[in-house]
Amino acid sequence: MSEGLILPCAQCGQKNRIPPGRLGDRGRCGKCQGTVHEPGAVVAVDRDDDLQALLGSADVPVLIDFWAPWCGPCRAVAPEVKKVGERHAADVLVIKVNTDVDPAVGQRYGIQSIPTMAVFRGGAEVARTSGSRPAAAIEQWMAQALGR
Repeated sequence: MSEGLILPCAQCGQKNRIPPGRLGDRGRCGKCQGTVHEPGAVVAVDRDDDLQALLGSADVPVLIDFWAPWCGPCRAVAPEVKKVGERHAADVLVIKVNTDVDPAVGQRYGIQSIPTMAVFRGGAEVARTSGSRPAAAIEQWMAQALGR
């Protein structure tokens, strides 16, 4: 975990390491200099192996929004999840996982309804909730899950 978070560059695919404590900074790709990570940006990770690698390397808690593009409540909660990411840029990584892209993700995590949000710490799930809700309610639930 002390090595930081590994994120792929959206432009060239190069995997880049974001050092611990730097999630609040803009990350640039070492290969093409494109932006890898914007502070507070919600990161899209749709493949099971990529998600496993990310959860294993995250040195901060991770909030995952499991969703699908055809789901109305998922689309409704998306701006609220984005607000949470912006407000907690330096201390929580917010990820969106489209469960339609890789069925292994839904199977691994037992996703039976969407939207479902889960909080992970140290690679392990610590809390889960389903349904759409405002950013303040998501933050309150997340804080309780993380003992803050």
